[in-house]
This record gives sequence, structure tokens and C-alpha cells, in this order.
Amino acid sequence: MKLKDLAKWNKRVSAAYAIGIWSMVVSYGYFKYTGRYEGMSVRNEEETQEPEDPNKFVHQTAHSKTVMVYKKDFVPYSTQIQNFISTLFSSGPGSGDVGK
Repeated sequence: MKLKDLAKWNKRVSAAYAIGIWSMVVSYGYFKYTGRYEGMSVRNEEETQEPEDPNKFVHQTAHSKTVMVYKKDFVPYSTQIQNFISTLFSSGPGSGDVGK
């Protein structure tokens, strides 16, 4: 790549960036000036009822409903890995220090 090509590429990328930033600023100003921005409200998620099963979690939004059922005595994988690594570097179970 020659120095002239690099300068052309830099100008083109700078122009694309400037167009993107200015279009965002102008659109925000337009929506703020016309009052359309204030009409938009954040939708609050519907409160879910407490399920009778403590291992069952229901997450419901306006467009979807997700039901998560946790197994009894479930240990997350991150905790399992952490416990495994901690037993490697400490005198935990399986370290061979049983006679002391």
C-alpha cells in the first residue's frame, strides 16, 4: 500500500465516521425537537407471580415467556471448576495427605 493510497483510505474512513456521527446527532435533535422522543416510554416487564415450586423460575415479557426449572442440589459448572482447581493447589480431598 502506497502512501497516497493510505491517505485516500484515511479520508474515506473519516468521512464515513463523520456521516454516521452527524446523522445520529441530527436524528436525536429532530426527535427531541418534534416531541416524538418524549412519547416513547420504557415498557415495564410484567411482574410474575411467585411459583409454588421454588426450583421453578418464570420470566415473562411482552413477547415471550421463559420457564427455567433448576434441578435439586444443582451446582453450577463454574463452581465445580473452581472447587476442582482449589483441590489441586490445597490439601483438600484426594491430595494424598491422609496419614497426617
